[in-house]
Amino acid sequence: MAFESLTNRLSKALKNITGKGKLTEANMNEMLREVRMSLLEADVNYRVVKDFIEHVKIKAMGVEVMSSLNPGQMVVKIVHDEIVELLGTQEQGLNYKTAGITTVMMVGLQGTGKTTAAAKIANVIRKKQSRKPLLVACDLIRPAAVEQLKTLGASIDVEVFSLGIETPALTTAKKALEYAQEQGYDTVIFDTAGRLHIDEELMQELADIKAAVHPDDILLTVDAMTGQDIVNVAQSFHDQLAVTGLVLTKLDGDARGGGVLSVRAITQVPVKFVGLGEKIDDLDIFYPERMADRI
Repeated sequence: MAFESLTNRLSKALKNITGKGKLTEANMNEMLREVRMSLLEADVNYRVVKDFIEHVKIKAMGVEVMSSLNPGQMVVKIVHDEIVELLGTQEQGLNYKTAGITTVMMVGLQGTGKTTAAAKIANVIRKKQSRKPLLVACDLIRPAAVEQLKTLGASIDVEVFSLGIETPALTTAKKALEYAQEQGYDTVIFDTAGRLHIDEELMQELADIKAAVHPDDILLTVDAMTGQDIVNVAQSFHDQLAVTGLVLTKLDGDARGGGVLSVRAITQVPVKFVGLGEKIDDLDIFYPERMADRI
């Protein structure tokens, strides 16, 4: 499971400090060294680790902590709270319109689980938020992506709009919005094409669809297994499309988790959904505090 190694290392580092009756600069620095190594070994970005340690040290060396009856426990809380800060202080849902159709673009590289994530999000908002979503098959690059989306849509009782692989994605997107208006849908989720790498053709297609559907959310799907590459991919998509949220997939794998802790801190784009398995129900809204508790 992601973060397992980080959890073990942090537990050990913090256990040492909680066992001390008195907090000194020496044992504090020793604990911070351990925390720093824990984060770096978990593949957290070096810049993020540096800022994290500085924030913890400033707060932990404060008079209130140093003179408290149980300084070790207060340090544990400071580290916990800083992890929450890294992940985002509160959950961020979709940016629903107050009136009219909310539009959501799913973007990302091929192989990150984008198409499945689109269906999973439709499932979450239909079941838990009583929305009426329409899925739109705009991924015409990957063979069988349209069929995959249709199969997923059927399994969760959500309609999938498609004009076939011969119709350009931009035309499909425009027609889907008209159809959603006619049929009374309140949320339209566009599953767009991905590539194995970021290229001009992909970005132009995404920019054209963005201009046509004016998305309330652009959700970037990132694979938790890719480590610090998450940060580079997220930054590149964000620079070109102004991404509004991240969807983390494969967090149930044996990823070290550092990329997940780095990506929000560097891009300032919030994680909105997190996938913890293959099943259609294995995705939910991301709660930063719960993740920090888990770590």
